[in-house]
Amino acid sequence: MFKGKSTQRDGFAIDTLIGPDVVVRGDLEFSGGLYVEGRIVGKVQAAAGKPASLILSENGVIEGEIHAPVVVINGELTGDVHASERIELAPKARVQGNVHYAVVEMSAGAQLTGRLVHAQAQAKALPAPDAAGPAGARASAAAKA
Repeated sequence: MFKGKSTQRDGFAIDTLIGPDVVVRGDLEFSGGLYVEGRIVGKVQAAAGKPASLILSENGVIEGEIHAPVVVINGELTGDVHASERIELAPKARVQGNVHYAVVEMSAGAQLTGRLVHAQAQAKALPAPDAAGPAGARASAAAKA
């Protein structure tokens, strides 16, 4: 969008800008830096295997899920967000949905109506209790005695 050159916005390299008067309806796949000042109604997903960051500005709105390595929210999100590397909830963030993260930074003033779910906690499910475990072994030893 910027003729092969990235520009900087809020300290992030931006390759694609969705301006304040733009409404996108439908799913969007991106790579590089995506800066949203407008509105997206649909799923926003980073291309697999490519570096990507999404910045939702103070007046930006997304209605749908987000899947990206790095996500910075300072606007309004209605839907779950999955940040595989890190997510920042800036002071004006308004999120209605669950936040799945590896690393999270939440500023004072950010609003979250949903759950914070640590990505590694999901991967580490506890094993099912073993019936022949320590309690089971004691019970069978007591039965033999």
